[in-house]
Amino acid sequence: MKILSIILLVISAFLSLKHGWDAFQPANAQQAQMMADLGITKSVMPYFGVFSILIGLMLFFPQTFLLSNILHAVVIVLIMALSLNAGNYKMALFEIPFLAMPLLMIWLKYPFKS
Repeated sequence: MKILSIILLVISAFLSLKHGWDAFQPANAQQAQMMADLGITKSVMPYFGVFSILIGLMLFFPQTFLLSNILHAVVIVLIMALSLNAGNYKMALFEIPFLAMPLLMIWLKYPFKS
């Protein structure tokens, strides 16, 4: 159980940091088209980048672990909602495993007792 938690933590933090860093890099044509379809402009990308990096770093601190996972899940749901609004069902479905990751991490750290 602890090994799975550590693996998920490392993967989630890596993805958050990578996506945050990538937000500061010039987008290729496919990425620019995807962002335009979602209604995200170039001017807000640095804000998403900083937010993603903060979420990734917050995962490593026990005091902010829960908040970080909740924020991560909210961002993924936002991406899914924007995708569905744009008519891109494939992208929305692609995000489901990434939505499961922070929720699973919360469940592994704070299991529900019945």
